Amino acid sequence: MKVFIAGFGTVGQGVTEVIASREEFFNKRYGQSIKIVGVMDSSTYVTDSGGLDPLKLVSVKKETGKVGKEKYTDALKILDSVDYDTLIEVSPTDYKTGGQGLKNIIHALETKKDVITTNKGPLAIKFGELIALAKKNKCKLKFEGTVAGAMPIINLCHDNLIGENIQSIRGILNGTCNYILSKMDNGQPFDQALKEAQQLGYAETDPSGDVEGYDSACKVVILANSVFDRNVTLSDVSITGITGITEEAVSLAKSRDMVIRLIGEVGEEKLEVAPRLVPKGHPLAVSGTLNAAQIRSDLAGPITISGRGAGRMETASAVLSDLISVMDDRKE
Repeated sequence: MKVFIAGFGTVGQGVTEVIASREEFFNKRYGQSIKIVGVMDSSTYVTDSGGLDPLKLVSVKKETGKVGKEKYTDALKILDSVDYDTLIEVSPTDYKTGGQGLKNIIHALETKKDVITTNKGPLAIKFGELIALAKKNKCKLKFEGTVAGAMPIINLCHDNLIGENIQSIRGILNGTCNYILSKMDNGQPFDQALKEAQQLGYAETDPSGDVEGYDSACKVVILANSVFDRNVTLSDVSITGITGITEEAVSLAKSRDMVIRLIGEVGEEKLEVAPRLVPKGHPLAVSGTLNAAQIRSDLAGPITISGRGAGRMETASAVLSDLISVMDDRKE
């Protein structure tokens, strides 16, 4: 199995480390290892049809800030420059246009490559078209890591709950917002909690995608399309972020033995992201950077899952599960 990794930030490096650490697993299960034949970050690239040293890739990136010495201006030409089986697309998300990630995914599927992605933007904008393209070219498009990092919500619905009538999914889908709201529970004002989240690396320098609810909304779109077979985009979601939550509102919720959490909800007709009052002790009243979701189905009833929604190894674990799924399909 030859893979090309597009995007070499936190997640891309984590995926590379996981591939290196699971070499014995892959050899035992499939009789072959995973070869990384190409990697590109935002401006440089490196390729080798014989396979690149995963840990060296990470160390070079840490030391120089670049994955390779060669610069590029056309990412698609770099994808065409080396033969690979699966594209792992983990470049930064663009909520508005899908960005280069969308172009990379389309190009890989058009050239009949399997794709694994953690990139929410392309799926929030062009989900139906990407799925149709994958089916047309008999490729796999896997995206567990786009929703809630290590929390296996998509595969849970598709595999373990297959045959169930899933009625709704509601939950906390953004760890940054949950961290900020948890700090506000303890008396911190919004601005101070946000600054702390940025210092700890939970929030970006421009945190608008998180705090205004767009990140959660992208995940709601992906769940709506993949689990409920809807055909919606980001523009169909009713979105209210957490920037308008005051210390007074948090204090009032506390007096009623409740907390405020940013909840994404999807069902046959519902598509919404908004702050909600959640009773203390409720499965969705989690604190810190945790994500949590409650799935309601006709047979199993409510099932609650919780886990880390972001992070280097957490998101890489979702990519690993998708990679194993792709390899299992190839094995059959």
